[in-house]
Amino acid sequence: MIEEQSIKLKTLDRVTANRPTVHPVRVMQFGGGNFLRAFCDWIFDVLNKTTDFNGSVAIVKPTKRGDYSELRSQDGLFHVALDGVRNGKLVSEITLVESVSQVIQPYTQWEDYLALAEQPAMRFIVSNTTEAGIKFSNADKQTDVPPQEFPAKLTLWLYHRFIHFNGEANKGCILLPCELIENNGDALKESILEYAKLWNLTEEFQTWIINHNYFCSTLVDRIVSGFPDVRKSEISKQIGFKDDLLVAGEDYHSWVIKGPALVQDELPFSKTDLNVQFVNDLSDYREMKVRVLNGAHTSLVPVGYLAGLRTVKESMDDEVVKNHVLQVLSTEVKPTLINFSDSDIDTFIASVIDRFKNPTLKHYLLAISLNSTSKFQARLLPAFREYTALKGTFPKRIAFSLACMIRFYKGEFNNETIAVNDDPKALEFFQNQWDKVDSGAQNLAELVENILTNEIIVGDDLSTYNGLVPFITSTIKDIETNGIAAALTTLNNSYGN
Repeated sequence: MIEEQSIKLKTLDRVTANRPTVHPVRVMQFGGGNFLRAFCDWIFDVLNKTTDFNGSVAIVKPTKRGDYSELRSQDGLFHVALDGVRNGKLVSEITLVESVSQVIQPYTQWEDYLALAEQPAMRFIVSNTTEAGIKFSNADKQTDVPPQEFPAKLTLWLYHRFIHFNGEANKGCILLPCELIENNGDALKESILEYAKLWNLTEEFQTWIINHNYFCSTLVDRIVSGFPDVRKSEISKQIGFKDDLLVAGEDYHSWVIKGPALVQDELPFSKTDLNVQFVNDLSDYREMKVRVLNGAHTSLVPVGYLAGLRTVKESMDDEVVKNHVLQVLSTEVKPTLINFSDSDIDTFIASVIDRFKNPTLKHYLLAISLNSTSKFQARLLPAFREYTALKGTFPKRIAFSLACMIRFYKGEFNNETIAVNDDPKALEFFQNQWDKVDSGAQNLAELVENILTNEIIVGDDLSTYNGLVPFITSTIKDIETNGIAAALTTLNNSYGN
């Protein structure tokens, strides 16, 4: 605070920054976290500044907790600091993102939320509610204000828009979900139609959803590390503002979108230098990105954290942990990517490791650990299954990361609390299982078997994989007794390397 006062930083808002709101709201965005702000909001800002897009973003808080008060106090303004390599040269740029014009918490502003549906210019809906966000629940009611699940909230919003505009065809929306699940656009559409049937909404509404709303499956890619604590003073001096929402990320970005031609016509990406591609099939792009880049994150987080490391960069500087991630990708994930050449896979793996080494990113493992159970299911479980089918034995390195995740979810390690963040039911299940071990009501092998048979937690009955329960049990014991480095050495010796 003393340092900030000494350089006379200005409070950031639209008055102090001389950035009045000039664009109509055309985008509704579920979520205002670091990724969406440094990716989608940054992209819409580029569109506004370089094309005739002319649209601002209304951010909707998808959960009850919090109300994005800092975003409100800064009138939706924030800076994005991007660093990386572009055309072989190190680049660093800081952008004041001006695309966000409104923030709504539907749990306290339900009428304001529905009022967004009445705005004629509204056209695009973006979301990133994590892999666990797009799901249907029979417990949600039409009379809830709001219902719990994101698709339920969105269904009521779309129904309000349908009624308000008398089902006009041109008042449908283009939906661009960014959740990292396969065919995320189709999944969101199916959930909305399920709610329409559950609540007995009209056939006309369901037809309008199907024929006049465009659910585009997408694939996003940018490493966003969050608030740059180490570089805070340096960047603050450069921008001249106190920005509590400053967010850092890598220069690299990619948005691959599967959608009809009209979506490409309405989003003028072709007039920019943005790395956005429209494709007819996402499957190959998704498989490579999810299994390698996102799989690397998910295999790294619990291993690195239990090793006493706290960021991705620190983990890449640790040869033992870095080697584990590299071996997961090159020996266990790579054989499952049968639609790609070895050279393409090796090139992508090398690029991922290089991106993880970016010295300017302080990407905290704990931040990446959010909803690790659903991330394991989406990112590592498919490779786990396919490797086993190909090789006749389960992949031990992925299994090692799973063992670390199970230990991580105890919520403490080496007398230090771990702030695990996941679905409350998942957290309750893990806590109950570990409490039984601590009280002597069950042994560690029983805990492992109970977790591996819980398909909600791990996505399948993994206890049926021959030798997996004893392997994970012995791995956790090894970690407890000797630490991560020694346990990884034991794993490497089992492979003869």
